[in-house]
Formats: sequence, structure tokens, C-alpha cells
Amino acid sequence: MAAVFFYISGHGFGHASRQIEIVNALGKLRPDVEIAIRTSAARWLFDRTASGPITLMRGEVDTGVVQVDSLRLDARQTIERAREFHRSLPLRAQEEARLLRGLGARLVVADAPALGCAAAAAAGIPSVVVGNFTWDWIYQAYGEAVATAPDLIPSIQAAYRTARAAWRLPMHGGFSTFDTIVDMPLVARHATHAREDVRKRLGLPDGLPLVLSSFGGYGVHGLDNLAGLDCLDSYGVVITYRDELEAPSAVPKGIFPVSEDRLYGGGLRYEDLVAACDVVATKPGYGIISECIANQVAIMYTSRGLFVEYEVLVAAMPRYLRSGYIDHDALFAGRWRATLDEILSRPHPPETPPTNGAALVCERICSLL
Repeated sequence: MAAVFFYISGHGFGHASRQIEIVNALGKLRPDVEIAIRTSAARWLFDRTASGPITLMRGEVDTGVVQVDSLRLDARQTIERAREFHRSLPLRAQEEARLLRGLGARLVVADAPALGCAAAAAAGIPSVVVGNFTWDWIYQAYGEAVATAPDLIPSIQAAYRTARAAWRLPMHGGFSTFDTIVDMPLVARHATHAREDVRKRLGLPDGLPLVLSSFGGYGVHGLDNLAGLDCLDSYGVVITYRDELEAPSAVPKGIFPVSEDRLYGGGLRYEDLVAACDVVATKPGYGIISECIANQVAIMYTSRGLFVEYEVLVAAMPRYLRSGYIDHDALFAGRWRATLDEILSRPHPPETPPTNGAALVCERICSLL
């Protein structure tokens, strides 16, 4: 019987990766507690990174944001999909409540689908939201589009109000509907292998500054001519690919492809690869920023379209890590060197935030059980 039931947004990798850290910590702290997960996030992420027994139940729990690719989104389609989903939220909640009762769930943890809260309320069990933003806050930023869906924000907020509490992570926005808010430290993935060991295992050069190109699961259209990068005489650029079917046919000098099959099959995880590099080239997202903070890796970031979380993350980064902005023109034209040089010339920020959020969230979960 599943004592704790996680509802995890399928938008990107960040929600799933941080909740898997909490799930793994909970499994170690309370191996007697059965865990179930409801999500549309990629199954391989759980297969490769969840360390204990879980029941994974695929299903759409929210609609997130409609991404054209990792740097571009469609606001109107985002609101239209969310409106259609939330029109049927009461019916969906009743269906999910039957599932929760059938599995003997005693607590729902949501990051941050409103459906999880509504389902828990319908099943008569408590729920908590664990995350750094709420979807009502995200959607409110699409003013013109959200005006066409007047019931959307009230529907999300009504569901959130049924939660017992919000355990709010750093770099946050939203949460206006919660009476009880507890601020938690970063939930972050920490490398468990030494930098030199990881480079050796993956065939990466020692003594050369490495830049990890990491733009999430949606990819980036137009960022495929890495041979033209202006920094390849001074930096190595690491790219990842899923399996041998996606292996690049020709690899320019200075580009280092890493198969995810080799990475995970060799007992490593993505955070080990992050920690083995000096800079991550990316779009701002909670997951990659928290990993870079935890492993003391710099970030070169670019803009990601109208996503209100972006401004919060950009404002927070300089407090915790070396970071620098590269615009789309320079990013796609391969003019990386000047930004990379400038980032790595900076001193490390003096503030080191705690990154033990997973352990503390688990303690609170156990107190509710």
C-alpha cells in the first residue's frame, strides 16, 4: 500500500529530478514507507535515478507550459491547454481520489500540480506542495492569453487552498493562496564521484576547462553547429546523447560527446558530469542551478522566453555562483569565448546556501505519517 503519493509535473526535468532526490532520501530514512508517483515525466529519468522501490503510475497531472523548444514557448497554447485540463478538474480529482484510496495513500506531495491537492481533498487525506513556484503565478504572467480563461486561476488556487501547507524552496514565486508556508533549503543533487574519476571514466580530458551544454529535454533548434564555436582552442565542450542511435556521426575537435547509456551504465549520474565540468551552458531552471550551486560549477545562461520564474532565478544566481548572460545571437553564432572568460575570471561568491532540503523535507513527511 502506498503511504506517500507524489504528484510531479511533467514540465521539463527539474520537478522530477528534485522530487526523486526526496524520494531517494525518504526511502533511506523510512524503508518501510511505500511510495507511488503519478507523473507524465519521462520514465527513463526514474528508472535511472530512483534508488529504491517505487510504484510509477503514468498520467497527465498538469499541462505545464507548451514549449517550442527549451528556449521558446507558446503562451496562447499554454493557456488553452491549461484551461481545457482544469475544466474537468473536479472529475479528474474524483478519479484520482479513488486511486489514492485504493492504494491506501496517507499523504500527497505535489510539485506542483493542483490536481494532487484536489485529489487528496476528495480522498480525505492531507496534501503538501513542495516546490519553488505555483502554476497560478506562472499563468498570471500571460495576461492577454489568461484573460480568455477567466476560470483557470481560480480553479488552481481553490485546489491549492485545500493543501495543509506549502514547503517552499528557494528562488520562489507564487504561494499567495497558502495559509501555512515553511521555507526549506535547496533540494539539490550532489556528485558522489570525484571530478578526476568522472573525467577518466568518460574519456574527458584532464586539465582542460570543460563546458557542459545542457538545455533540457526539449532541445534547442539551431544549436547544432558546435564545430563553429570560437572557444574550442581553449575549452572543451561536452554534449550528451541518449543512446547509440543518437550518437553523432562526426565529432569536431574540442567537442566531447557522452552517451547517457555509458554515464548511467557506469554507475554515474548527471550531477557527476556537471561536477566534472567548469561551466554549464544552459537556460535558467531550478534543477540545473541547484546542481551547479551544490557542486560549485559556474553557469553561462541565455533567455528562455516569457516564463516569470526566469527573472527570479537570474536575480538569485549571483549570490550563489559565478554566472554570466549570453544573448541568443552570440549563443547560436558560436561566440562563447568572451562570456566564458569573463565568468571564470570572477571570484566565487562568498555565500554558500544549504543544500540539504531533501533530508529536511523527508523529516517533515515522516512527521505527517
